[in-house]
Amino acid sequence: MSIERRHVPDANRLSVLLAVVLLSYVLAQLIEREQYAVFFQLFGVDYSFDFEPTSLAIWFAAGLTASGIDWLLRGHPQYDGRRTLPHWILPALTALVLGISLYNMPLGPLWWLGFGLGGALLLLVLVAEYIALDSSDVRHPAASAGLMALSFALFVILASALSYAGVRLTVLVLAIFPAAGMVTLRAIHLQSGNWDILWSLTSAFILTQFAAAFHYWPLEPVQHGLALLGPLYALTGLTMNLREQVSPRRAGVDALAGLGVFWLAALLLGGG
Repeated sequence: MSIERRHVPDANRLSVLLAVVLLSYVLAQLIEREQYAVFFQLFGVDYSFDFEPTSLAIWFAAGLTASGIDWLLRGHPQYDGRRTLPHWILPALTALVLGISLYNMPLGPLWWLGFGLGGALLLLVLVAEYIALDSSDVRHPAASAGLMALSFALFVILASALSYAGVRLTVLVLAIFPAAGMVTLRAIHLQSGNWDILWSLTSAFILTQFAAAFHYWPLEPVQHGLALLGPLYALTGLTMNLREQVSPRRAGVDALAGLGVFWLAALLLGGG
């Protein structure tokens, strides 16, 4: 008779991690912002973008979250010394997306609302990753499904926030490429338990081509997010179906159907 396991994270570790990450967002708002122009040359092409040192708090929060989830998981009763790297991806991406969204919002009631909701979302991600560590936990299937859905939702939020901020194409590509790669990598790992770095990089490269094209289209931020989610969802679903030995024809049809649904949603939002 199998034993049902239901482990919960250590409350002290979880609260400390969450408090420190959220504090970094508050401090980033309190520090006076000052822009610097950064110039560099790559393959004979000149690039420039504006840089604010306070934006480093966003990356600090993402790195802190990645190291924090490792610290949290090492206190799991079923932790056996395995690498926790797969569990870093979504918490770090959540912290990054939350930081970018808050960074582009003016400080006020709406900012504090987003801060509270973002903190709750980050808490759910941390708890779900803790549950996903133990495959014998009765909540493991639900946690894995939730993390997979959340990874796509975070990508939409990130793409929409970048569109809303009106970032340059260079900055957009530098953000979309790693985000798309991480989402694909984690989704495949949740489904199969294997790393598919080559396909994740391929998917990320293809997404940057779509991002470059849609950057010049007159799309609303949410439309932009959904337009990029379509190919990401299709490419991820395609490789997951092929891994399960679904026929190439059926896998292709499913991928095109997913692409069509999100592009239709983006089109309907534009029509409204």
